[in-house]
Amino acid sequence: HKPRMRFILKPGIFAVLASCSTQAFSFASQRQCPTVFVRGGAKVLSSTTLTSAETSSSSTTMTAYPQLVQKLETITHLERAKAVLSYDQQVFMPSAASAERGAQMAALATVLHQAKTDPILLELMDQALQTGEEKEPLTSDQARLLELERKSFVENARVPSELAAKAASLAASAHATWVQARATSDFAKFANALQDCFDTSMQIATAKQGSSENLYDFMVDEYEMGMTQQRLDAIFAQVEESLVPLIQKVLASDKGPSMDALHGDFAIDQQQKLSERLVKAIGFNVEKGRIDVSVHPFTSSMSPSDVRITSRFRTDDWYQGLAGSLHEAGHAMYEQSLPSSALSLDTYLNMGTHESQSLFWERHIGLSQPFWKYATPLLHEILPNTAKYSAEEIYGAINAVTGQSLIRVEADELTYPLHVILRYNIEKDVIGGKLAVSDIPSRWNADMKRYLNLDVPSDDKGCLQDVHWSALAFGYFPTYLIGAIAAAQLYHYCHKDICDLEDRIARGEFQPIKEWLTDKVHRHGRRYKSLDALLEAQLGEPLNPQYFLEYLNTKYSDLYHL
Repeated sequence: HKPRMRFILKPGIFAVLASCSTQAFSFASQRQCPTVFVRGGAKVLSSTTLTSAETSSSSTTMTAYPQLVQKLETITHLERAKAVLSYDQQVFMPSAASAERGAQMAALATVLHQAKTDPILLELMDQALQTGEEKEPLTSDQARLLELERKSFVENARVPSELAAKAASLAASAHATWVQARATSDFAKFANALQDCFDTSMQIATAKQGSSENLYDFMVDEYEMGMTQQRLDAIFAQVEESLVPLIQKVLASDKGPSMDALHGDFAIDQQQKLSERLVKAIGFNVEKGRIDVSVHPFTSSMSPSDVRITSRFRTDDWYQGLAGSLHEAGHAMYEQSLPSSALSLDTYLNMGTHESQSLFWERHIGLSQPFWKYATPLLHEILPNTAKYSAEEIYGAINAVTGQSLIRVEADELTYPLHVILRYNIEKDVIGGKLAVSDIPSRWNADMKRYLNLDVPSDDKGCLQDVHWSALAFGYFPTYLIGAIAAAQLYHYCHKDICDLEDRIARGEFQPIKEWLTDKVHRHGRRYKSLDALLEAQLGEPLNPQYFLEYLNTKYSDLYHL
């Protein structure tokens, strides 16, 4: 029944879905491609590069900035077409079509790579940045777009093609090696490949930034724009200091809620009905999206007018599927509420911000007492075998802490942050030269004992459980906890601005909440340079873990009568 953290699928952030090898390959190969990543797209109708004469001639009828925008928009549309093919592959495509779909995706990837690496893009950016008396000054949005695109283009152009090719190949081979090592619970089988993953990622980061200094800062910035290791160290230390003793008290309590209300025999079609009703109620616009079922829950954005979510269900537990649906709906409503352009300026800010939106709805709404005052009658109607449980009993059941999960994606809300901090500390220490790859298992097991008093019986339940490192996704793990912290901070200020917030939730009035989030987060796209900057401007202070820790302390002290 526990919340699961997921990757989203959309142009510019290539997915790694746990246990889904094709997505792992996609993520790594595209993320490390030398000049791929004009985030959110760019444009080119053919792979032909304009000559200087052609550029000059074209400039007589159109200035550099509009030409650039046309190219960026076209690449975005190609990226979105690729996203449609990928979604179809995940959800609808017949299995016999996999080879043909692979050829289609490869052909489209070639066109996109050529478009994104076209030197004319950089020429047009530089021309647009030139100043003169005859030129109108750039608007703040134009300047920000050029800043984003030029940084991306220049960084990726610094990566030698041989290194980019190695990264793409390594992502495929490392994933296969990881799968084998995990199946046999033998880290030694993966150690050499993992060392290569770390080394290659560090080489790429060095090439992109032109320096080997502060490599982990650069890796984190790839996913969490504007965040640094120093800032993460301070925030995560505060979280660790507060949660370790709280978890110990909770686990020692014999007054926790029962989880009986979650268990039984629940028809999948009825669970789908419940999830769809509640996802629509909180604000997911089905006229601009779809709700489907897949092996791995995910969100895929083709544009703000076409955002699709999937969930999965099990017959013995009704809440897991619903939690996944609410989580993905949070991601999707962010995408649906972004400005409707085809420029990277109007895409999501970073992964921590995206995760804050999914966790806002999954946790601060979907795990709240007011929500279950509203949703319990619907639950009883659709799943009659839950009718004997009150709203209070359901609230307790979905928030119960087991504390015994060795697996990150199965961890409860209270212990999940320590799973993230453990991984963060390990990967930053390897990259910082403080920890050898061969020592990861012993470090992992020691930290699991220190944080949660759990003994790790085997590598598959320890350091081999996540797909991320085999996909060269170093720096991704911290975004999960950043999102949780930001979600609590946003809810705190939302509660201040909407004084009767809990009463509205209990009545099923979610539109004011969605509008508040759109005003504070969604509509800004990537106009701010970091989550800190966005929160400072919109809430009056940067990311602050105080609200997250107060939320957890208050909630679980009450649930467990501490």
